[in-house]
Amino acid sequence: MSALGARGLIGALVLGLALGAWAAWAWQANRYGEQLAAQAEANQRSREQAAVAVIDWQERQQVERRALEDRLQVNDETHYKDLRNAQTEQARLRDRLATADVRLSVLLAAPGGGGGLPADTGGAGVDHGEARAELDPAHAQRIIAIAGDGDQGLIALAACQEYVRGLQASKE
Repeated sequence: MSALGARGLIGALVLGLALGAWAAWAWQANRYGEQLAAQAEANQRSREQAAVAVIDWQERQQVERRALEDRLQVNDETHYKDLRNAQTEQARLRDRLATADVRLSVLLAAPGGGGGLPADTGGAGVDHGEARAELDPAHAQRIIAIAGDGDQGLIALAACQEYVRGLQASKE
C-alpha cells in the first residue's frame, strides 16, 4: 500500500467516523427532542387537568354558595314574617286592652284576704273556680310590651340558630 492509499484509507476512516458521530449526534438530538416534546405534552396535559379541576371546584363552590344564600334568604323571610306577625298580634292585643275588649287578670295567691283581714270582693272575680284580680290597663300594657320584646328575642334567636345550622349543613 502506498502512502496515498493509506492516506485515503485514513481519510475514509476519519470521514466515516465523522459521519457516524454526526449521525449519532443527530439521532441523539432527535431522541432528546422527542422526549422533551413528550414531557412538555404531559406537563401541558397535567396543567390542563389541574385547571379543569380548579374550575370544577369553583363551580361547585358557587353552586353551594348560591344554595346556601337561597336557604338563608328563605329563613330570613320566614323569620321576618314571624316577627311581623308577632308585632301585629302585640299591636292588636294592646289595642284591645286600650279599648277594654280584653282585660288582663292574675290569679290571687290568697283569695280569702291576708293577715286576718276580710277579703275584698271589689276588683276580684271568680272564673272557673279560681279567684282572679284584674290588672290596671297601664300595667297590662307594660306586661304585653315585655312579652312582645321576649317574643322578638325568641324569633331573633331562632333566626340565628337557623343561620348557623345552614352554615354547618353547607360545610358537610
